[in-house]
Amino acid sequence: MEDSGNTKTLSYMFNKKDGIQSMAKILITGGAGFIGSHLAKKLIDLNNEIVIFDNLDSFYSEKLKNKNLESIAPSDKYEFIRGDIRDYTAVCAVLDDIQVIIHEAAQPGIRASLENPMKTHEVNISGTLNILRAAVTKNIKRVIIASSSSVYGDTNELPYREEDSPQPLSPYGVSKLASDYYAKVFNEVYGLSTVSLRYFSVYRPRIRPDLVLPIFTNALVQNKKVRIFGDGEQSRDFTYIDDIVEGTYRAMTKNHIDGETFNIASGKRTTINKLYALLCELVDRKSNLIHEKEKKGEVRHTHANINKARKHLGYKPRYNIQQGLKKFIEWYQDNNFYLCQQK
Repeated sequence: MEDSGNTKTLSYMFNKKDGIQSMAKILITGGAGFIGSHLAKKLIDLNNEIVIFDNLDSFYSEKLKNKNLESIAPSDKYEFIRGDIRDYTAVCAVLDDIQVIIHEAAQPGIRASLENPMKTHEVNISGTLNILRAAVTKNIKRVIIASSSSVYGDTNELPYREEDSPQPLSPYGVSKLASDYYAKVFNEVYGLSTVSLRYFSVYRPRIRPDLVLPIFTNALVQNKKVRIFGDGEQSRDFTYIDDIVEGTYRAMTKNHIDGETFNIASGKRTTINKLYALLCELVDRKSNLIHEKEKKGEVRHTHANINKARKHLGYKPRYNIQQGLKKFIEWYQDNNFYLCQQK
């Protein structure tokens, strides 16, 4: 992996024994979302100037997104700009004096992509292309692309390695893979420093309400039936938010990684049945479980090989599933079962 001129400049501006120096100006697209807001908080705590660019899409509650923004810091610690990554002019307008873009904005959801593949394409592919084009125009030092384990699809070859041949099963997976490829091409052709990070099954406080963890927890707390699609022996590489933030932070500051892709995950698998059993124990509820037919577009297993991230980013996950779930449930209870009350 060779240094480009952009990476050398990035190193001069940001790296000091592989740590970010203060007062970098960083744009986080999708910064009102769950991952973006956690990233913003960490970077603000490190005395960086943050600009959040988010359209507050109605895919889930704007009220929840505003809560995410409130959790970051006092409002004078960051600037929020409401805008859409599908609008190239608007993207260019927010990039003055920005050194790094962390591109978290996306249309999430495998099932959502099956229902409306065009929106997924427009946001995740055309929107990412706008970010990359504008970054070249504005001489941005590095662009971090938030990718997904969904690019790998369903395969018997576990754990997934970055060099494996991807076989996505949904428009969402295709859109994330296309973004990875665009990032690599923009590095090779235009000299833009890009890094793609394939996140695996992120969970955390303030988690998106349509995901399995809040769905299970809400049902258990309310003594409702919990539905598992399939036999429950499908597994995921659940990754706690602090590890995602750490991996992203390291990708922003490391040298010799231009155009590269990294798995950011726990490196461990947990079955859905095991996840459910742990939640039952943590919230002190008895099982009330029903199994239903598997959903289309869902893979059987995800499991990341994280050796490349360990070697080149110095990445080392700190949370196992028991530790992460305990922190999630503590937050959930401290917030008066907040997710139960939000639509």
